[in-house]
Amino acid sequence: MTHTAHYPIRKVLIANRGEIACRVIKTAKQLGISTLAIYSNADANSMHVNMADEAFCVGNAPSQESYLRGERIIKIALENNVDAIHPGYGFLSENADFAQQCKENNIIFIGPPVEAILAMGSKSAAKRIMQEAGVPLVPGYHGDNQDPSFLKDQAIKMGFPVLLKAAAGGGGKGMREVWSEADFDHALDAAKRESKASFDDDIMLIEKFLTQPRHVEIQVFCDNHGNGVYLFERDCSIQRRHQKVIEEAPAPNLPKGVREQMGEAALKAAHAINYTGAGTVEFLLDVDGSFYFMEMNTRLQVEHPVTEMITGEDLVAWQLTVASNKRLPKSQDQLTLNGHAIEARVYAEDPENEFLPSTGTLTLLRPPAESEHIRVDTGVIEGDAVSIYYDPMIAKLIVWGSDREQAINLLSKSLEHYAIGGVATNISYLKRIAESDAFNQADLCTQFIKKNEANISTYTSPTSALSFQCAALAWLLQRSKKPTDAKSEHNPWANTDGFRLNTNNTETLNFIVNDEPKTISVAQIDQQTWSFKEAVNSTDNITVSGEFKNNQLSGTINEQKIKKVALIKDAQIDVYSTQGIETTHYVAPDLGINNEEDHAGGVEAPMNGTVVDMLVEAGDTVEKGQVVAIVEAMKMEHAIKAPFNGTIKECFFTKGDLVDGGAALIDLCAEDA
Repeated sequence: MTHTAHYPIRKVLIANRGEIACRVIKTAKQLGISTLAIYSNADANSMHVNMADEAFCVGNAPSQESYLRGERIIKIALENNVDAIHPGYGFLSENADFAQQCKENNIIFIGPPVEAILAMGSKSAAKRIMQEAGVPLVPGYHGDNQDPSFLKDQAIKMGFPVLLKAAAGGGGKGMREVWSEADFDHALDAAKRESKASFDDDIMLIEKFLTQPRHVEIQVFCDNHGNGVYLFERDCSIQRRHQKVIEEAPAPNLPKGVREQMGEAALKAAHAINYTGAGTVEFLLDVDGSFYFMEMNTRLQVEHPVTEMITGEDLVAWQLTVASNKRLPKSQDQLTLNGHAIEARVYAEDPENEFLPSTGTLTLLRPPAESEHIRVDTGVIEGDAVSIYYDPMIAKLIVWGSDREQAINLLSKSLEHYAIGGVATNISYLKRIAESDAFNQADLCTQFIKKNEANISTYTSPTSALSFQCAALAWLLQRSKKPTDAKSEHNPWANTDGFRLNTNNTETLNFIVNDEPKTISVAQIDQQTWSFKEAVNSTDNITVSGEFKNNQLSGTINEQKIKKVALIKDAQIDVYSTQGIETTHYVAPDLGINNEEDHAGGVEAPMNGTVVDMLVEAGDTVEKGQVVAIVEAMKMEHAIKAPFNGTIKECFFTKGDLVDGGAALIDLCAEDA
């Protein structure tokens, strides 16, 4: 039934955090809509809280105690005259019970009807609905029988490889590729456990795993008046562990007519469930141009900015328009596609250490300068913390070019100028993908990373002489800074200009660059100028001078002007170059004090997290590579393996314990000890 009355939205509560909360607040403010943020104790001083007109605490740091507390959020909305709630993505965005609570309390839920969420919330039910609507499906089992042996039989019948998927899932959680019958039981247990932890539901479905498909999705929008459009497609094929890494729009090299066919199929899917608002219909596109329905996400997607860049439309504004019961801003024939856009997700994770999540304080955060063609969506500022409780995404870098080649070049250049310190990031990894031949040639499939791993995962630390000289200069400038207290202003003993009678102040400094020792002889000329030689018997003096302030190094090296971002933490000096982060370590003089601790035999937690399972106990014998514990961080499970053959002497943690990165989980005695 069509309702013609408009429902004005004057105040909106954003039931989310981070960059998507900031994104919604930005558009709401442009439309003159008041904003109310919610936050956990861990987010009290966060960016989205400071951007909003009002903010209320909803609980402790864990999501279950804060951002997933639907009743508490509804109570805040009612007490503060909120007209509508925008759920963002994740958390409660696809929670039918929460949408129903909004409806019962006369609060507009900025999303589809409850019935549509329910229909698409179960992947197995969604497949049945799509089959009835005539939308093509991948062969698989989507039934209710969850007996492990029955599921295994279904997998054997359709033939390996198969894909296990959480029926209530999304974002790669509760998903496992299974390549052989021998791997099935372990994969099923892990997928069910991860699904239960993420969605409080462990129902699984099984699909035949296509080995070379592309992930192409269609952005749809429908209103309450029977109108529906698709805003073209996005290619999200570049994924790692089923998590999208780089997305682009439009999808390159689509066979003729496929865009229109997929768009119409997506609208058919939306109309089959009386959908309204923003939605994304995901398809697997096979090499022959065939495509198959995968799932429908009943919310705004993380990657929506690439669609905004090629259409010139604000999708959050469209959401607010539809939620107000107005008609869609444009019809299908009024929508145009212009240029090419690419989004790269910048994560706090370590690509050189199996992509383990990295937690800590963002001691340095210098994104590339934003412009008409460069956009950075983020929810953090310098000094904020990346914690174990939430997704480790720092930002989304979105670029636009008149064509794909121009967009790729701009992406690569923008990543060069993205400097982050305090946590490990995937910036260099993203740059290697952007510059790879396969990506530039649009040789895309969901196995892209696995196929090109040798080219994109190899990282050679730069060893340029210039970067080391910059690091040495930054170290010298940092060390020579004058004390700022009033008592030291006229104290000659506080002077750091290296003054000596009749000669320069000369000393020897030791560094390590890429595991190689480097010694320099340094003579200080004045407060900000030094001359040094890199080799003991060298006659080549290098004169360096400059200023180091707010992590910005500027100066001169042998008459060459330099300008670099640099970060010093303890004895580590990071210089940010076009090649990535170039690290130098200062080696302090040996004063004969030994503070070394012996960690031999300790199996350590690689990051902050929660022990999901301890798979061994004291007295057990283990082999090298055997999984001894499972630790969860940022909603992902990580298997901890024995580094060598041996016997377990002691387990220091049990299931459910919180652990700090670097903490010894297990005392393992080597086999020959």
